[in-house]
Amino acid sequence: MSIAVHTIDLVPNSQLTQSDRIILGLQAGVANVAGSVAGAAVITAVSFASASLPTNYVVLVTPGQDATAYVSAKTSTGFNVTLVPRQATATLSASTFDVLVLA
Repeated sequence: MSIAVHTIDLVPNSQLTQSDRIILGLQAGVANVAGSVAGAAVITAVSFASASLPTNYVVLVTPGQDATAYVSAKTSTGFNVTLVPRQATATLSASTFDVLVLA
């Protein structure tokens, strides 16, 4: 879906990957499996339509549980999200997280 945007104010020194558009991608409720033991990280692959993501993009992740998240292995079709429990004695449950991609 395309949305016509007529005015966008950018903070000075902002960097866009495209000069004529801002790219947004949203996946809400991405399922993750439960951690195997206390403190174990869980990795979930997130994919978008083939070759739809630009070379450089930002990913924001909101975990649905008490965990930190980081993104790795970024490609034009997706990336991996790793969830790590914030406490070493905690075990991640099967849950969901939300992802927002900006470029």
